[in-house]
Amino acid sequence: MMDFKDKAGIVTGAASGIGAAVARELVNQGGRVVIADFDEEAARALSQELGPESTAVFRLDVADPAANEALVAFALGTFDRLDFAVNNAGIGAPSTKLADIPLDSWSRVIDVDLNSVFYAMKYQIPAMVARGGGSIVNMASILGAVGWAGSAAYVTSKHALLGMTKVAALDYADAGLRINAVGPGFVSTPALEKTMTEQEMAGLAGKHALNRLARPEEIAMVTSFLLSKRASFVTGTYYPVDGGYLAI
Repeated sequence: MMDFKDKAGIVTGAASGIGAAVARELVNQGGRVVIADFDEEAARALSQELGPESTAVFRLDVADPAANEALVAFALGTFDRLDFAVNNAGIGAPSTKLADIPLDSWSRVIDVDLNSVFYAMKYQIPAMVARGGGSIVNMASILGAVGWAGSAAYVTSKHALLGMTKVAALDYADAGLRINAVGPGFVSTPALEKTMTEQEMAGLAGKHALNRLARPEEIAMVTSFLLSKRASFVTGTYYPVDGGYLAI
């Protein structure tokens, strides 16, 4: 299916992991994608893989409001349209009890994982409204629904992201926008593999009913569905893709 033929959009944090899988899926379905990431070298490598005729690269600090505004302008200038966006970029932080979290660490996680999505939608939404509609997916987490000891900033940001997604969906439903959130379980990505031992990875896998970690492409397929016309009656929702994590 070529659900995204003649459509164009933005994926943030697109140089690796879930973001790269989303970009691949959208291009494979005929879309054109701005690969936005702080790691410009990795973003350009992905662009070469997917084809420069279907992709463009933008170096992005998602925590900078002006950079988010410039990204939307770049997408419009490159592809002359903005039909979809996936606000995927995010960071974690070392496990720390709440009262021991350094102030700068708290602020950085909130800036990158929450404020950045507000900045993104602030500029994405008017561009889509001007064209008569579009679709946005904000990448949340299963930790938008439950807690995780030692991760107060991350959990707070993902809970708040779900609320912001719902309100944005209500605010712009009559303008033809659909805005949803996806909540991945733990995903096997290079970032996770670099920070955890095999034993720790196995422990995480066991927290899911399917007894394994997700693959990035599994998150990408649900994300592309929500962006597509196949999900035309879906807005303001939170879709866990969690291998049964929340059911246990």
